Amino acid sequence: MRVSVVDAGSNTVRLVIADVEGGVPLPVHTVKWKLRLSEHVGPDGRIGDEAVERLVKAVAEAGATARRWHAPGPLAFATAVVRGAPNREEVLRRVAAGTGIRMCTLPGETEAELTFLAARRWLGWSAGPLALLDIGGGSLEVAFGRGRLPDFAASLPLGANRLTQEYLGLHDPPGPEELKELRRRIRHELRDVASRIRWERPRTAAVSSRTFQQLARLCGAAAGRHGPFVQRDMRCRDLREAVRTLAALPAAERAQLPGVSAPRAAQSLAGAVVGHTALKLMGLRGAVVCPWAIREGVLLRYMEDGADWWTDVIGAAETAAPSPAATLRIAGPPA
Repeated sequence: MRVSVVDAGSNTVRLVIADVEGGVPLPVHTVKWKLRLSEHVGPDGRIGDEAVERLVKAVAEAGATARRWHAPGPLAFATAVVRGAPNREEVLRRVAAGTGIRMCTLPGETEAELTFLAARRWLGWSAGPLALLDIGGGSLEVAFGRGRLPDFAASLPLGANRLTQEYLGLHDPPGPEELKELRRRIRHELRDVASRIRWERPRTAAVSSRTFQQLARLCGAAAGRHGPFVQRDMRCRDLREAVRTLAALPAAERAQLPGVSAPRAAQSLAGAVVGHTALKLMGLRGAVVCPWAIREGVLLRYMEDGADWWTDVIGAAETAAPSPAATLRIAGPPA
């Protein structure tokens, strides 16, 4: 069976087409469109008309590509940049009207659950009690669990692009006071979640997302050209040094560092500060970098729970109120 997934994030729209027989989603074709939606969000959080039109065009092209590769209509979702927009429903209506594809926004805790599932399937049961961190453009997802799905899932407004705009946009490179305020905000948002992770004492910590992959490369992990099966670890102390390196350079010069791409250079510092602060507060000395993330989580859940699961996701998304800036779910008391 062939399945396609479209993910509209803060920076890019990505299409993954995968064969999902045998219990493993094997990609056969991927495409991305660099829209940088987060740069077209107004002071009130609304996504501008021109950016919406570009999103509609990208999703339409993704649907056409999926059809050429003989995949059904894509499982399409948008992350924090659309989820938190006051005109979210208008954006989704315009995408549906212009493409025939029903795109939804997933609650932040659902994103955390799906990314955790992807990490669990990639790392296996030998990972034991597992903590998962994923930094996006608009939010940070955290999850912990001992089984297939997490016991604890949280989504916090600590995305790399969001924090760059709120705290690091005045000076390039930023000054000490800006970094101090940024760290204070991160510690405040992470306080309760970090306490829970410390209490759980995970055997393995995993990080995913493009932000963490680039930071791991900056910290000395193998380059992407070596493939997904190379072990990539990132130590907290190395990430601390990466923060110092990034903070001393303007964005244009950060893009010359190993692993830091030009489009993400400006937000790389905020991502590094979030990552280092989170690992430190959670008592984690380091983490393994997982190449699978939310898109693979969607594919896995679709494979394992069937098409009705996605139908339920769409229905719940269409009836839900707009997500708050931060969400938290804890399944039962700590065990």
